[in-house]
Amino acid sequence: MEIANIQLQQLSAVSISAGPGSYTGLRVGMATAKGLCYALNIPLVTINTLKMMAVAAQNEETDLICPMIDARRMEVFTAIYDKSLEEIISPHNIILDENSFGEILKNKKILFFGNGSTKFEALIKSTNAGFKQIEANAKQLVTLSFAAYKQRLFADLAYSEPFYGKAFYSPAFQSSGHKNKI
Repeated sequence: MEIANIQLQQLSAVSISAGPGSYTGLRVGMATAKGLCYALNIPLVTINTLKMMAVAAQNEETDLICPMIDARRMEVFTAIYDKSLEEIISPHNIILDENSFGEILKNKKILFFGNGSTKFEALIKSTNAGFKQIEANAKQLVTLSFAAYKQRLFADLAYSEPFYGKAFYSPAFQSSGHKNKI
C-alpha cells in the first residue's frame, strides 16, 4: 500500500486467490483478506488459483489450457479451461499416470503448465500434449477480480473459506490420537 501510495480507506474491495495451494498460505491469506474487509466494511472477492493461472496462458496457441499445481508425489491440483476460460473439467486433485487426460488428448491440443506439469511431461506420449513454463501473478488475479467486482460476485465474508482441493492430513496429527481428517 505504501509503494502504491494508497490508503486502506481508498479500497473498494479485497481480492484473494482462494486456492488450491498451500494449506498455511491459504489460511493466512484468507484470514488477512477477511480481516481487512471486515475492518473496512468492503466486499471480498475470491478467485480460484487454477483459473487465475489459466488467464496467464489464455493467448497461447492451443485448444485447451491445463494449469497444474504440485500436490506432492504424483498428485496435482488441476482443471481444464477453453480459451474463453470456460471450465471443461472443474478444479480437482488427480494422481497422474500415463492415461491421464487420454480421451481429451485424442481430439484436442492441451497446454499443460504450472509447477505440477513437469511430473506429467515425463509420463505422457501424446503429440497433443504441450508443455510450457508460464508464470501467473497478481496481474491475472486483477483481471478476474475486476470482472467479478463489476458483476458484484462477492464472497460471504463470514463463511468463505479456502479451496484446499483435498482433505488435510498430517501423520503427526494422526499419531496424536485424532482420528478425523481436517
